[in-house]
Amino acid sequence: MILTPFFLAAGGSLGKWIAKLHETFIENERYKMMFEGFRNTLVITLGALVIGVTIGMLIAVVKYLAEDVPGLKPFAWVCDLYVKIIRGIPMVVLLLIFYYIIFALAKDGVPVAIVAFGINSGAYMAELIRSGINAVDAGQMEAGRSLGMSRIQAMRVVVFPQAIRYILPAIGNELIALLKETSVAGYVAVMDVTRAGNLIRNNSFDAVNPLMLVAIIYLVLVLLLTWLLGKLERRLKTGDKR
Repeated sequence: MILTPFFLAAGGSLGKWIAKLHETFIENERYKMMFEGFRNTLVITLGALVIGVTIGMLIAVVKYLAEDVPGLKPFAWVCDLYVKIIRGIPMVVLLLIFYYIIFALAKDGVPVAIVAFGINSGAYMAELIRSGINAVDAGQMEAGRSLGMSRIQAMRVVVFPQAIRYILPAIGNELIALLKETSVAGYVAVMDVTRAGNLIRNNSFDAVNPLMLVAIIYLVLVLLLTWLLGKLERRLKTGDKR
């Protein structure tokens, strides 16, 4: 009997919170903004990851081969310049440059964001992939060369397959960082998760629930990726192919 008022009060608070959620997200179909933002966040993240890995791999291979191939040294210098410039510019500034200057005529900010985040990620991927390649014993390249392979063939057949186990976990960590970096895409009017939550906050005058939902979405995605990366690292260590 003594606890009855407490449960009634708790039930009343829960009912008010549910009613507030309905008012914030369901009324005027604002939840659709969250779905659109979630979709765009995933599209930007995955698209930028593909671009970043491609650029990073090319740069890493050029810089690795340039150590013994004089003809590649000018290309390696250009790659170094690219990495230094991109890593020296804040992501928000780079995004604004791409949207308002380089692709000023673009009507959709999502492709622009994919390119901008991908180019930024490529500068970091290059160093991660190069570190993974350098982690492979130098004798592996010599062994491939002794079998009559060219440097490129030895890189593709011998060195790179061994470097994968060092590279994949690092790429996974960069994927998590890239996912969180996309939260600034709203600066160029892209409807990502963060911008959707902020617009719902402005329209509903509810500052708590939209922002908490945005935080939970990012947290769940990061925890899921972390779990998958943990499984991948364990499999790479044990060599379990099951």
